[in-house]
Amino acid sequence: MAGPSETPAGDLATQILLALDTESPLLSSAAFPTIPSTEVKGALDRLASRDMVKYETIDREEAILEPEGEQIAANGSHEARVFEALRTAVEGLTIQELEEAIGDKNVVKIGQGRAFREKWISKTTDGKFKAAKESIKDTTKEQMQTIQSTKSHPDAKMLADLKKRKLVRTQKIISFNIQKGDKFALKIPEVATDLTADMIASGSWKSATFKGYNFKALGADQQPGALHPLNKVRSELRQIFFEMGFQEMSTDKFVESGFWNFDALFVPQQHPARDMQDTFYVSDPKEAEMPRGEDPSDTADYKTYWDNVKDVHQEGKYGSIGYRYPWSGDESKKLVLRTHTTAISANMLYKLAQQKGPDGRPPPARYFSIDRVFRNETVDATHLAEFHQVEGVIADYNLTLGGLMEFMDIFFGKMGITDLKYKCAYNPYTEPSMEIFSYHKGLGKLVEIGNSGMFRAEMLESMGLPKDMRVFGWGLSLERPTMIKYGISNIRELLGHKVDLNFMRNSPAVRLDKE
Repeated sequence: MAGPSETPAGDLATQILLALDTESPLLSSAAFPTIPSTEVKGALDRLASRDMVKYETIDREEAILEPEGEQIAANGSHEARVFEALRTAVEGLTIQELEEAIGDKNVVKIGQGRAFREKWISKTTDGKFKAAKESIKDTTKEQMQTIQSTKSHPDAKMLADLKKRKLVRTQKIISFNIQKGDKFALKIPEVATDLTADMIASGSWKSATFKGYNFKALGADQQPGALHPLNKVRSELRQIFFEMGFQEMSTDKFVESGFWNFDALFVPQQHPARDMQDTFYVSDPKEAEMPRGEDPSDTADYKTYWDNVKDVHQEGKYGSIGYRYPWSGDESKKLVLRTHTTAISANMLYKLAQQKGPDGRPPPARYFSIDRVFRNETVDATHLAEFHQVEGVIADYNLTLGGLMEFMDIFFGKMGITDLKYKCAYNPYTEPSMEIFSYHKGLGKLVEIGNSGMFRAEMLESMGLPKDMRVFGWGLSLERPTMIKYGISNIRELLGHKVDLNFMRNSPAVRLDKE
């Protein structure tokens, strides 16, 4: 014979109908105390789908004693036991004698502290403990006994205190109030779930009762794949770039030489960014080859470019006095995990310098990239050792700083970010340079959202670009707008082992120009 928790669903549904017929008009699921609420609900759903019953769900919290709470209900609170032991010892007890009298060091440790706070005990001049009152009321024991007998919990403040002391826990209890439905009967009618060819041929479908559709059923969880929130924001940003006529750069090289990552960008070899504390260096292989084209048909003169970069750093060139230090080719060949995607932009601008338009000069171009970069950062709530950089460059003739500011207003406006503020800044490879700020409503202050500038002549003319060709450059992180849009305060919840996969699956699509 099946036990209470093994009651078949059909038998339980019949039991509910019989009990409801006897207890009409209202039946409580308390009539089935040994059957789990999930099984009762399954049987009720089966009956409700046939309009045989109606039911409402009632949720309530029930207080349950923890093992220590049960011990207090039986023997009294720790502080009361300490008091009783001292009350019977007229001369008082030392801590060791108190532990021997009670037989539990933990009770003494907790109890004597609480008894002191209640002023039930005191300490004598010779270091002994003694009772300070004739009698006490053990409220904690009474609370435990009340909870044990009624399962009801005290007021919220008292319950929070008992939970903190790990004396009580709460559990959710689900019950049901059941009533007869419009088609109530003591026998569950047979219903057909499918219309078959045999039923049509015999005509039995005309008198058959079909099971109704349950439009509230959620169906099986399919566990589909989902785009990471970073990819959702990245997709929006890519769309903005494409709308504005940009070409996406290939960014599949995570390892760059010091030449492209630093030297081509007019970053001096003594710059702090090139220290091991800021940059990840590759130990195997130890150095890169001289700059060269990846395509055998590439005819660009990389040797001339290499020499130009060396001259710009060492002696100065193209109107610049340079940094005037002995430039090292070996330092330039060191391999690093790229610290910015501007290394890719430098390579693309050099290739642009080799192109010839209808007028025999390099044509205007717009490039962008969104990919991962690496910095030797201390990990905290807003920094990781790797992040994604969004970068754009515009190369054209006779560009001005005002044009860059106007373009930034348009670009960030497409992301829903307006009222930009600009602040002068320093970058080794741009002059002038500007940090970009916008007012953040949530934080109630201006926050930096990007960096920008016009690439230096020392960098561009070394590549062979004409003197009157100017290049705008700007960048921002992908993580910051993603964290703002999804309300994430700790970057480690967006990337890494602390990511909640349910958040990844359930995070909505994003429109950067919408709140």
